[in-house]
Amino acid sequence: MKSHYKFRALLFPLFGALAACGGDGDSSGTGRGGGGGNGNGWEAGVFLPSSTFDGLCAAPRSGTADRRGTATDENNWLRAWTHELYLWYGEVADLNPAQYTTENYFPLLKTAATTASGQAKDKFHFTYDTDVWLALSQGGTSAGYGAEFAVLAPTPPRRIVVAYTEQGSPAASLLQRGDEILQVDGADAVNGSTQAAVDTLNAGLFPDNAGEAHVLMVRSTAGVTRTVSINSANITHVPVPIVTTFNTASGQVGYIQFNDHIATAETPLRNAITQLDNANVTDLILDLRYNGGGYLDLASELAYMIGNTTLTSGRTFEKIVFNDKNPSRNPVTGENLTPTPFHSTTQGFAGPGTSNQPLPSLSLNSVYIISGPGTCSASESIINALRGVNVAVYLIGSTTCGKPYGFYPTDNCGTTYFTIQFRGENAANFGDYTDGFSPSNTAGVRGTSVPGCSVADDFNHALGDSAEARIAAALNFRASNNQACPAASGNSEPRLSKASFAGSEELRLAVSKPAARLNRIVRNQAGPT
Repeated sequence: MKSHYKFRALLFPLFGALAACGGDGDSSGTGRGGGGGNGNGWEAGVFLPSSTFDGLCAAPRSGTADRRGTATDENNWLRAWTHELYLWYGEVADLNPAQYTTENYFPLLKTAATTASGQAKDKFHFTYDTDVWLALSQGGTSAGYGAEFAVLAPTPPRRIVVAYTEQGSPAASLLQRGDEILQVDGADAVNGSTQAAVDTLNAGLFPDNAGEAHVLMVRSTAGVTRTVSINSANITHVPVPIVTTFNTASGQVGYIQFNDHIATAETPLRNAITQLDNANVTDLILDLRYNGGGYLDLASELAYMIGNTTLTSGRTFEKIVFNDKNPSRNPVTGENLTPTPFHSTTQGFAGPGTSNQPLPSLSLNSVYIISGPGTCSASESIINALRGVNVAVYLIGSTTCGKPYGFYPTDNCGTTYFTIQFRGENAANFGDYTDGFSPSNTAGVRGTSVPGCSVADDFNHALGDSAEARIAAALNFRASNNQACPAASGNSEPRLSKASFAGSEELRLAVSKPAARLNRIVRNQAGPT
């Protein structure tokens, strides 16, 4: 049986597929087939159990349960696994697994349908090298500079801006919020219009390994251009970098910048709520504009710590719905489907002996959430779940990414695969927000409307500054009894991935977080099997 790690299920936006294993295995069609009576050939519409091909690898890893197999075996596992667990398995074309490399086969195993707005129905189909995924998801580390880049215009003339930097990272002393990227290793980041330029930009902005040296030309918010030589490193992400309060005429308003639903966030979130509770805050601004998601249980814990406990206690935070083969049973864990509650105790992310500790609660009837296209998956679950139990949510910023879906990350042959396996619904049975949540005064195409204000990101002010446009709008909206908004200005350009830009047609540069930080993650409590 496949290893699903000791996670709960994942809901992320996509970062992009890294190289899968099996590129040099058998592709002649003589390997073990995915169906048929003799097991030697592919037969459309006939599927053997995925367990038939578990761990049959073109390049078995030492010290693991991997066995010698072929690329076709790996593809047969992907084909069968997709047919068993993919939410829209009936919309996947059944292609001969012997005719593709594994790297090229997996991207084909998804629906080609689109949403009402014309976006791809499945925007979240990707892979990770298993060792990289484990380092990022469990320890919060990944190669990079420690800078979060925001794409404000993805096609020439592009605009790529530094959103924030991680404390203690290489970027912390070299880049500042609002710095605009003009060049990367000599490639024009604004008007570069060749595939070679796009490749250079992606390689320089998203280094794959620690120790890479790159040169950026940037322009500050003051208009000063400078050249920055920067080396990548293994970055430990700080999930809760800012906790503060704003003193207003009607009481203290708390503010939390929450960037990542990673395991290391459990303790700082608990501490943040305790700090604000001790400060007697009467309202909360939760800044999720750059939070792409992660562990669903962390989202549940935080939602409990925010909402009025008379509304959340004993209620459903989110229930997950699998494909029609599994109406009442979780096909990954084998357990009966039960909703995730609003967790009132810690779930033990901080390590052994840290579970079942009581969580504090602000017990608020409403919350102001700062959002953007980088607000995804588990972050959207907070919005949806609180709305589902009648905690008023006010959205300040722009449309979220639209990912009510999740998956169990599953390893095979050294690659961890992510394919949509379930949909999340709140206590009111709502989960249809594939085009995101939008502040109610958003102009043009928008997603599910939520009361609030459409406000562009303000790179001229620091995060946590009461003068920053989105924070100021939240404070003013609150002061107006949740009525007054500035003129709508929120940018809702969707987050992209390195693997999702249009290549030679549009030469799109995709700027996004790694996938492990852009999803809804559900842990398998049973652990590895």
